[in-house]
Amino acid sequence: QVQLVESGGGLVQTGGSLRLSCTASGSSDSFDVMAWYRQAPGKERELVAASRTWGSRYYADSVKGRFTTFRDNAKNTLYLQMNSLRPEDTAMYYCAAGPGPINAPIPQTWGQGTQVNVTS
Repeated sequence: QVQLVESGGGLVQTGGSLRLSCTASGSSDSFDVMAWYRQAPGKERELVAASRTWGSRYYADSVKGRFTTFRDNAKNTLYLQMNSLRPEDTAMYYCAAGPGPINAPIPQTWGQGTQVNVTS
């Protein structure tokens, strides 16, 4: 069974940057869509960004122009580069993989999450 392990979270000031990584224990080619979700306290989990194995990307409106997701298929790793961070980006960030349309994937595997805290 493939497992996903995230890393790269932490504490950053408003306007700062972080890069999250999600490494799959198996081949990332087996997942049509890999995605980043986040969940803030008291809020529902939301889709932040998604990527197909080769090509298209999806971004939530709230992160367009600030976040970039990309895959290194040779390393079975998905990244989320987060720039111009805001306090409202504070959340637990999860990596997930599965089939489905890129703007509404159907996660079949989840990582354990990595916490991002943005201070004002």
